Amino acid sequence: MELKSLLVDSKTTWVEFPGLDGFEVELANLSRKELTSLRKKCTTNKFNRKTRQFEDELNDEKFVEEFTKSTVKNWKGLKLEFLQDLLLVDLEGQDATKEMEFSEANAQVLVENSSEFDNWLNEVVFDLENFRTKIKGKVKKET
Repeated sequence: MELKSLLVDSKTTWVEFPGLDGFEVELANLSRKELTSLRKKCTTNKFNRKTRQFEDELNDEKFVEEFTKSTVKNWKGLKLEFLQDLLLVDLEGQDATKEMEFSEANAQVLVENSSEFDNWLNEVVFDLENFRTKIKGKVKKET
């Protein structure tokens, strides 16, 4: 038997965001190979006049966009009132119990603007334990 034949490219699971009851995110794990490929896709090679050598430069915005697209697949239960715990928002005139729809654009805005969500995402996505069982993965972390 070859180890290569047992490898799984990607696996998704639903993980509950700590401290926000009912807010769950469907995440895909990111293998080392996929992460390396993502970084290459977001890196440009530029000439540095001071050192007279080419240097790799990571485009942070593009990386966040590609990373989010690769890892955040869906969510449910993200009430508008929960957004106040994640980032600075103006909910005046909004129904706080209404749920924010998932879209790649909404996910990207959340990752870019909420360090708490971004940190949690990085912690969960690279922890294989969250993708090992078929039961909903739960990460216990105080917020």
